[in-house]
Order: sequence, then structure tokens, then C-alpha cells
Amino acid sequence: MADCNHDCSSCSVNNCEERKIEKLRPHEFSSFRKTFAVISGKGGVGKSLVTSLLASALNRRGHKVAIIDADVTGPSIPQAFGLKGKLAPQDESGLYPLISKHGVKIMSANALLENAEDPICWRGPLIAGFVQQLYTDVIYGDVDYLLIDMPPGTGDVPLTVFQSYPIDGIIIVSSPQELVSMVVAKSINMAKMMYVDILGVAMNMAYVKCPKCDEKIRVFGNGKYEEEVKRHGLEVLAEIPIDPELSSKVDKGEIEEYETDVLDELVHRVEEYKK
Repeated sequence: MADCNHDCSSCSVNNCEERKIEKLRPHEFSSFRKTFAVISGKGGVGKSLVTSLLASALNRRGHKVAIIDADVTGPSIPQAFGLKGKLAPQDESGLYPLISKHGVKIMSANALLENAEDPICWRGPLIAGFVQQLYTDVIYGDVDYLLIDMPPGTGDVPLTVFQSYPIDGIIIVSSPQELVSMVVAKSINMAKMMYVDILGVAMNMAYVKCPKCDEKIRVFGNGKYEEEVKRHGLEVLAEIPIDPELSSKVDKGEIEEYETDVLDELVHRVEEYKK
């Protein structure tokens, strides 16, 4: 229903699709105040980068933050935080996430592998079930903000997360190329079909800053992404530059050491978000 507010307890519609899928509940020793998914229509646009930067920024502001790396066959979050090759701890109570240097809790398929380079060759239904278990079977403790780093596209995992996770909202990541604008529209339309709120768009590789005069050079041009975003009634909440220092920090697993103000508006929208 177009006017659905997702509050099934007060709804009189009995044949609503929303009612047919019960939302997942976290582990009994976990709680999440707000949950946001970070999505993209295609790969390689910086979705995991935005997730990592946003988590680090929220953590620096004193919030308890966790990340679920739902890109099961292409996980990259542990690398960005310097957790590559580490296994998730467990005891008689259950499985625990990895914890970054500054306290961000991270759960990824790679945290369950003895060799991080081993491929995960699973079919869609198995991956979808595993993504659900990352939410229900892991002990995260009390968390202010759970961020879900989604695989690209509109396939099994995004559908599973949108339908079964209690999502508060999503953040769409793109890059400025005109082709990507069309792909962004697919992600926006999928979110609307699933009645999921969209906070806005984070634009990666938006520009290069001249080291001499600080001028913003739009390497890929402005394209039509601003028009596309406005056409859907959304805003660009962050423009992330092409920055060699940022690339170096990610490669070294030191994403938390990279401080920037380009995500300030996005962080503010996440903190102030009310469904």
C-alpha cells in the first residue's frame, strides 16, 4: 500500500504483503536502536567505503556502532578496518563480532573463514539464509546504529534484508557517471516498492581537490545525477572526493584514522532520523 507506515499493530488491512513476512529479531543479548542499509545499484561505486566512513564518524561522535557485511561473496569491510584474517570469537553464549581498533563491531563472512581468500560458492537461498543469521545469531550487545553493507543490485540479499530486517532507512551510494544514474533509479524504485524510507544519496568519486588552490575538479563531470536524485525527491547528502590518502588508509586497514567533514550532513541526518 502506498500509504503504509509499517506499523502493522494499528493496521486494518489483512492481506497486506508486509504482514506475510515476520521481521527478524536479534539475538537475546543484542539490541539495535536504529538500523540503516547502505545500497548501490552496481558494484565498484564505493558502498563499502561509505559504510566504513559513516560507521567511523558515528563512532567518533560517541555512538555504539555495528556493521553487518551482507556482501557475502565479496566482503571488504574487515579489510578497511584492519581485521583481515581474524576469526570471530565465540563461547557458550554464542558468536561475537569482530571489534575494530576504535570499537566498531563488525560481522562478515570472512570472519568465519580460516583462510580469508577462500571463496564462498553458495547459491542465492543459502546466502539469503546466512544473511539472516548474521542478524539473529550474533551477539552484538547494545548498539545505537547498525549499518548493513549490502551487495550491489536488487537481487536475493537486498530483497531478504528489505523484507526480513527491521530497517529504518537506506542510504544509496553512487558515482557521478551518467550510466550510474539509471542504476541509481533502479535502487530507488526497489526501495519504494518495498516501502523502505530513503535518507538520501552519497556520491563517491565526486571530485578531486586541487592540491594548490583547493578547487574541486569534477573528473567525471556533473552528469545528470543531481537531476536524477531531485527527480525522485531526494538529496545528495555527501560528496566524497577521490583522495589518495583515503585509498591508502583503506589499503592499510586504517579507515578509522581518516577524518573528514564531507559526511557531516549524512551523519546529522542519521542521528536526527525519525521514522
